[in-house]
Amino acid sequence: MNKKRSQENQDRQARLAAIQAQQRAGERKRSALIFGGIGAVILAIIIAVTLVIVNQVQVNRDREAAAAEPIQDVQEFPDVTFNHVEAPVQYEQSPPVGGDHNPVWTNCGVYTEPIPNENSVHSMEHGAVWVTYNPDIGQAEIDKLTDLVGSRSYVLLSPFPGLDSPVAASAWGLQLKVDSADDERLTTFLDKYIQGEQTREPGAACSGGLTPAGRAS
Repeated sequence: MNKKRSQENQDRQARLAAIQAQQRAGERKRSALIFGGIGAVILAIIIAVTLVIVNQVQVNRDREAAAAEPIQDVQEFPDVTFNHVEAPVQYEQSPPVGGDHNPVWTNCGVYTEPIPNENSVHSMEHGAVWVTYNPDIGQAEIDKLTDLVGSRSYVLLSPFPGLDSPVAASAWGLQLKVDSADDERLTTFLDKYIQGEQTREPGAACSGGLTPAGRAS
């Protein structure tokens, strides 16, 4: 009788050990699946981030290469004056690309109303690019220009009533007029001429000056 009970106990222990071994194997399998899944997700994230970085590096290289080349249809005005004056100025170019200007510059940013020529010319002397648009181009085009300017520093964006093209980008002694906010030359113009070689006073501020009405950002 005792022998039979002993055998039964051994059998139960064997079955229990088998069940426990099976459970441990299942747990190891689940852990492997969980950690394998986590590893796959992490790997996918690493690959995605790497692709984004590589793509952005290539985009930056392409933009730098484009900015290093002459931009088609950019007009140059090398002989503009640069005196400080208090009186209004009659500029030869419209929008102006330089010349005598107010002692106070326009603070860089996005404006929904026209801004003073004389102060904005001073901003360009500090290395700003002034992007202007005919107010009749429509809100969709204006939104594209706002996105183009984005959070860039040393940029002015404003309407310019009477502008003879839909959009113009002006830097000190330089100007590009285009028919659409989608024109890729606008991006190249910004990349090339924000604080570019044409800047008369590199590093000078584009804040702490005049903030005209209509500033949006």
